[in-house]
Amino acid sequence: MNVLETDLDDAPAPQGQLTLKLLAARQDTNLYGDISGGWLVSHMDQAAELAAGRKAGGRTATVAIEAMDFLSPVRAGSMVSVYTAVREIGRSSIKIDVEVWVRPPHGCSLDERQKVTEARFVMVALDDNGRIRAVQDDNA
Repeated sequence: MNVLETDLDDAPAPQGQLTLKLLAARQDTNLYGDISGGWLVSHMDQAAELAAGRKAGGRTATVAIEAMDFLSPVRAGSMVSVYTAVREIGRSSIKIDVEVWVRPPHGCSLDERQKVTEARFVMVALDDNGRIRAVQDDNA
């Protein structure tokens, strides 16, 4: 693809569907007033589980998180939006791409947002006894 085939004015946008939206609170910060990476990962995992559970038709669990980079700190008071997209469904596993976007606490407009991290979560479907089972994709 060359420069003529792309629109350089396009603003980056989240991929997937909005799965979680929450406020980054002061109690979730480190000593410098930034939200901890663990807090973000926890909510990303929760969003991946919600998305995978819909596809699997029930309980799922995280078995892997592929490479994750934190692009910028998240300040207390930011509105955090977690987006998910199902990328691959295997016999018992589901790969979910997860992106986190934030709107800063003192943003100039409601459209002002920035991506702060992304990762691919690998989830497996589980039966009622916690054993791996085949994905029952009733929503395909």
